[in-house]
Amino acid sequence: MTSTEAPKSGAKDAQPDHLGHVIFITAAAAMGGFLFGYDSSVINGATVAIQHKFDVNADVLGWIIASALLGCAVGAAVAGRLADRIGRIRCMQIAAGLFAISAVGSSLPFAAWDLTMWRVIGGIGIGMASVIGPAYIAEVAPPAYRGRLASFQQAAIVIGIAISQLVNWGILNMADGDQRGKVGGLEAWQWMLGVMVIPALLYGLLSFAIPESPRFLISVGREAEAKKVLAEVEGEGIDLDARAAQIEAGMRSEHKSTFKDLLGGKFGFLPIVWIGIFLSIFQQLVGINVIFYYSNQLWQSIGKDPSSSFLYSFETSIVNIIGTVIAMVFVDRIGRKPLAIIGSTGMAIALFTCAWAFSYRTGSGDNVSLPNAQGLTAIIAANAFVLFFALSWGVVVWVLLGEIFPNRLRAAALGVAASAQWLANFAITKTFPSMSEWSLTGSYIIYGAFAAISIPFVMKFVKETKGKALEEMG
Repeated sequence: MTSTEAPKSGAKDAQPDHLGHVIFITAAAAMGGFLFGYDSSVINGATVAIQHKFDVNADVLGWIIASALLGCAVGAAVAGRLADRIGRIRCMQIAAGLFAISAVGSSLPFAAWDLTMWRVIGGIGIGMASVIGPAYIAEVAPPAYRGRLASFQQAAIVIGIAISQLVNWGILNMADGDQRGKVGGLEAWQWMLGVMVIPALLYGLLSFAIPESPRFLISVGREAEAKKVLAEVEGEGIDLDARAAQIEAGMRSEHKSTFKDLLGGKFGFLPIVWIGIFLSIFQQLVGINVIFYYSNQLWQSIGKDPSSSFLYSFETSIVNIIGTVIAMVFVDRIGRKPLAIIGSTGMAIALFTCAWAFSYRTGSGDNVSLPNAQGLTAIIAANAFVLFFALSWGVVVWVLLGEIFPNRLRAAALGVAASAQWLANFAITKTFPSMSEWSLTGSYIIYGAFAAISIPFVMKFVKETKGKALEEMG
């Protein structure tokens, strides 16, 4: 045994004494996902009004909507290193503050450019939270529960989507169904964006009620506090001294990860980093966020009235929640890879079916429709797509990104992978308005092709991580 090895601690089979407390900690950390979901969907209710308010074309509208995702990429890129310096909790608080500022600014813009700026600021906060949430949850969750607890990130996203749809629907009714209708001196769409300040403040407050990551505490010499947290989340039954020594030994054998550490592979990055990047990219290139950013506009484009389009969007968000619950039940039972493969297959079939249905669209401008059979097929296929995404890639990618990287690379690699995810999200979100004007059928064929390509990628390159301790990775 070398000097850096630590005795067995029993962490792999750890059972927390108070699982409810661990769930609360996880849910609080996952509030960053709630902010992302809320922002993704709340802007959906304002796209038509923003386009009319500022008299912008589809290309400029795409920039306004997608600009937040550029901020997300920046936030994700800096979050890992920042968290290693100031701690996970402080990063959460900064993220909450940025998002709150963004909510207020976005609700009171005087031009398209400053609305874009406020969305970028909010995006930075969301990007930070997207890295810190999964990393923090992976660090505090007992291995036996880690998959299900890591699923809270995606659960928070889909709940945020659903709640924002309900809030938008309520505000729209108060404005007599008009996104630009006045409510208390402001237009309805301004209230939709401004209400985001409430979950931002809640996220900030919850961050004061949860403990710092034991790994960060040990890294800064606060071992007694780390053992206290480990006892809370993994149970008094484990050998706390051995567990702390295990974590410390792992950190002694590594150094603070930097971008340079990720290099050295045949194609620049190390192979494991490329796997994380492609997991992130495939999650977005299937077009999932088109449904949540533009679904109201999408359903209106095939002849549904605004009120009906909001109801269709809310119904889709419920399907999203159902799929996420299914994933949370099975991610630790059947594993990450099987869920990903099942989801990719279902998504590809659903997307190609959507492409077929939209090929029957007739009319132009505001006077478009689908035949009844194709319209019903499009709605069913779109919901099937969301269901298969939610029960697979929506959860699995967040879980894997918190698990697949070895300790010496985790912070920097997770930042790069998350940045890739946001950039891919930006590309899809920015291009969809123009692509939909070109061809909805063509758009869905492209998204379906990416879903199909992801199947052999997972089968060949992704390793199963179910049940393994983080110290075993790499």
